Amino acid sequence: MADGALRIGMWSGPRNISTALMRSWESRADTFVTDEPLYSHYLSVTDAPHPARELILERQERDWRKVVAWLTGPIPEGRAVWYQKHMGHHLTPDVERDWIYELANCFLIREPREMITSYVKIVPEPTPYDLALPQQVELFEAIRDATGRVPPVVDSRDVLENPERVIARLCVALGLEFSPAMLRWRPGLRPTDGVWAPYWYDSVARTTSFGPYRSKGEEVPQALLPVLRECQELYELLYEHRLR
Repeated sequence: MADGALRIGMWSGPRNISTALMRSWESRADTFVTDEPLYSHYLSVTDAPHPARELILERQERDWRKVVAWLTGPIPEGRAVWYQKHMGHHLTPDVERDWIYELANCFLIREPREMITSYVKIVPEPTPYDLALPQQVELFEAIRDATGRVPPVVDSRDVLENPERVIARLCVALGLEFSPAMLRWRPGLRPTDGVWAPYWYDSVARTTSFGPYRSKGEEVPQALLPVLRECQELYELLYEHRLR
């Protein structure tokens, strides 16, 4: 980046171990983390029935332009790295995209069957756009076309099966040295979590590291099979580029 700082934009969908990965980055001494900074804007322009909706709208800045000005400004606390955890579906059509090219962009994906069966426990009837895969693919292709480089893609299962190797490869891709501190963190919620944390982060709050991968073995509801098929096609487009 022009100012020598590294602002990482990690674009994820919901239920993708995105908060655990944010914990990992927060464990670095040189890194400041931000949790879903465009969430309030997303809620302000959609009727998404998310838990704590009114609280989020009250407590987090809604104006995406003000949020973007902050995200591309000085890194808080004088840190060298700013890890920004973004949800792809928070990129609503009215949000301009030019600022995104000032970030070092990465993508976090998860097998759609596992993502859907987890997400429906909170949002019962998600669309592919709620699961962010269309937005992730669109942004991935735009960044690849603009830069001539394939942005890093990380699969959640790969992280859980070998966190040190995958996170180390991600650090290399971003031009950073891997820190072993990224493999452990203290349990509980924290001030850097969004105000929605009590509704979404119950499981991760009990962790101190990446847990082993376990297949869920749950079936997607019949009514959501078309959503699964569409998401699977999009997921495979990104999966072939993942850090192996």
